Amino acid sequence: MNGPLLPLSRREFLRTSGLGCGSLALASLLAQDGALGAGEKKPHFEPKAKSIIWLFMTGGPSQVDTFDYKPELQKRNGQKLAGSDPKTGFFTTSGNCLASPFKWAQHGKSGSWISDVYSRTAKHADDMAFVHSCHSIANNHAPASMELAAGMSRPGYPTLGAWLSYGLGSTNDNLPAFVVMHDAKPRGDDGIWSPGFLPKTHQPLLLDARSKEAISDVAPLSGMTDARQKALLNLLRESNLEHQKLHGDQPDLSARIRSFELAYRMQSAAPEALDISKEADKTKGLYGLDNKDCASFGRQCLIARRLVERGVRFVQVFCPTNRISGGAVADVPWDGHSDILVNHRDCSLMTDIPFAGLLTDLKQRGLLEDTLVIWGGEFGRTSDSQGSTGRDHNPHAYTTVFCGGGTKGGVHYGKSDEFGYKAVEDKVTVHDLQATILHLMGLDHTKLTYRHNGRDFRLTDVAGRVIKDIIS
Repeated sequence: MNGPLLPLSRREFLRTSGLGCGSLALASLLAQDGALGAGEKKPHFEPKAKSIIWLFMTGGPSQVDTFDYKPELQKRNGQKLAGSDPKTGFFTTSGNCLASPFKWAQHGKSGSWISDVYSRTAKHADDMAFVHSCHSIANNHAPASMELAAGMSRPGYPTLGAWLSYGLGSTNDNLPAFVVMHDAKPRGDDGIWSPGFLPKTHQPLLLDARSKEAISDVAPLSGMTDARQKALLNLLRESNLEHQKLHGDQPDLSARIRSFELAYRMQSAAPEALDISKEADKTKGLYGLDNKDCASFGRQCLIARRLVERGVRFVQVFCPTNRISGGAVADVPWDGHSDILVNHRDCSLMTDIPFAGLLTDLKQRGLLEDTLVIWGGEFGRTSDSQGSTGRDHNPHAYTTVFCGGGTKGGVHYGKSDEFGYKAVEDKVTVHDLQATILHLMGLDHTKLTYRHNGRDFRLTDVAGRVIKDIIS
């Protein structure tokens, strides 16, 4: 019966309190076991990687100007883009071939071709696995970003970080399993990191570069002692659990209870993890913190290293925004529609030094072996020109780079055509990328499921294959 609560007798009070204490003890045990979304869970098999840092290049970096060298495109600059259309002999484009304006060179023992957009990062060529045949469906930023993150190009579905939190939990009870860092929100915003229909305990901690990655409301109120705060949290939990006993389980309420408790535990752990003041000047310089062009992204990459070092499962770092004509902020920084040289050179200044610094730092600390670093955007860019010097969106071919975390170094998987316009060999879908990432973390993508609306959902839906050729 769910009527109004009447005053309790002494006997009833003791009985209810006893059950409340039992519920508290059970909840604590379940949380430690991972059943309530906290604590560490066992993977399906021995993982290659323990943590992931995904450097998300919002806006769609051009594969033919970064990591996918196309000599034929260079030769045919200004000519009609030829292709394999049986009727016309040309790709269905209106532009002409646009040669890459950047200098290219081979790097490392692998002889990998990399443009000078990533001249610093190129020194790590032999640590990288290049997947050149990625392709997707969505052609606009928001749906393409959601497709890459959640397997679906529409909001409402859990993203990779949320699935990892659900499947593996956290190795550090005082920090969340999933952290996102950005400055201006990219298009698609919450849909790129949402827990969707998974319990809200699997949502990320969002850190905004404009506030120096400070966490809002995590510090205790002035005059609040630790003992008093614990007492208040215990009282709140007892009240909420009593409410659940009367009204049934409410996932959002359970998530809120656990978020309050995590926030309490984060009060000392999170500020320490985000505090880079004690890092050596040499380390800060490695990430470019002394360079105004890349200091913001460098700071976030350094924090990402500190977070995975402390057991955070998944850190997603979004490329910082840049300025476009008129002084407006571009929320899709790699979106080089008008001038690919100017656009990608700006993005290079913001990301090259921090990317290289992160790989160097992880390697020096022995962390690259079990930390998977991913570089990539939501799609690629066309091989023909948009206007005279820009490139349009291209979901038909793009490159994703994997470093460390159980992947092979200096290998190239899949191919795009001779102009870099379409994936033609060993084509890789977003579900293939997701299946591979989960596999490296010790999870079988076909077994990581969650029942919602009477159906067992998974990140890769009914598709996905592991790209075994890039796994060591």
